[in-house]
Amino acid sequence: MNKPPLIVTRALILFGTPLLAVTLVPYYGFHVGFGVFEWSMGVLFGIMTLHSISAGYHRLWSHKAYQAHAIVRLFYAICGACTIQNSILHWSSDHRNHHKFVDNQDRDPYAATRGFWFSHMGWMIRDYKSGKVDFSNVKDLVRDPIVMWQHKYYIELVLVTNVGLPLLLGYLFGSALGVFLLAGVLRLVVIHHFTFLINSLAHIWGSQPYSDTNSSRDSLVLALLTFGEGYHNYHHSFQGDYRNGIRWWHFDPTKWIITALAWVGLTSRLKRAPQLHIEKARLAMQYNHALRKAAHLQEADRWCQHLEERYAQFLVALEEWATFKREWYRSKKDELLATIERAELKQRYAELKRNVKFQRQEWHLLTSQLAAT
Repeated sequence: MNKPPLIVTRALILFGTPLLAVTLVPYYGFHVGFGVFEWSMGVLFGIMTLHSISAGYHRLWSHKAYQAHAIVRLFYAICGACTIQNSILHWSSDHRNHHKFVDNQDRDPYAATRGFWFSHMGWMIRDYKSGKVDFSNVKDLVRDPIVMWQHKYYIELVLVTNVGLPLLLGYLFGSALGVFLLAGVLRLVVIHHFTFLINSLAHIWGSQPYSDTNSSRDSLVLALLTFGEGYHNYHHSFQGDYRNGIRWWHFDPTKWIITALAWVGLTSRLKRAPQLHIEKARLAMQYNHALRKAAHLQEADRWCQHLEERYAQFLVALEEWATFKREWYRSKKDELLATIERAELKQRYAELKRNVKFQRQEWHLLTSQLAAT
């Protein structure tokens, strides 16, 4: 079987920069040495570029999960170009196809079902049909002047941000080559492979708490490496949510920054998946896992009946709570609503919330008993 033609420029970048990183960087470090400034620039460039891919290319432009002021969009466009992961237009088009045709080997540009190597890097260095350029799915982005400016001057921005700016900063502070090697070369390689892991390892390793209809996984380790992008199973289940880590303890700096920018008016219309949908998705996965385990037990029918009954009760409690929650929030906006009626609504809301908590506890108790058998 003939392989698609090699894309030489991409291959040179993807294989050449790691070669420089493992030769010139240690050679310079051993013979000259890197100071605090050089390392600081490397870390700063790394944070800015990784965040720009996560918050800009991914959540802002690919998924329209929130809106951002032109200043924020310009920052993400410039720093995003510094990652050398193609223009916003191209990256977003590929990513939307990935979500639309996830795991389809003929339509998903970086289908994990074609193996780790393909989804990590292989899809970029050859002209595969699955990666055919077609901007028909990003017509909304064509109307963004910053997106089109970056697309037009992408090569120039790549050279300025990866070569010109590190050399200039290094020259001004007496270490042009040192800053270039850390903020340019080494930083680029690290950010490349941290980002690529979301296409590859995040579809192989981790948990699936929300859906098993595709290969995406949740992984705290990958979240730590990618500014919060590691909660990939959640993301594939609720791709329009500006958050990837939805719990307060989830490591998702991109979410925190987007939220902080909203406080000062630089981001707006932050989209969240309805809590009811999230709860139902998680519960359905737990139910399916429990049924599969129960099917292998001696008293399978009894266990399955208990699970079905408890699952149905939990669903009803969630639906009632979510419905009343919407009514409760609407009532808060009604200035003419009688005080006594407000109190009754508040009491009813508290009762439904307690019922959800009780049903959750009962569900966890039942599944824990099942797991112990």
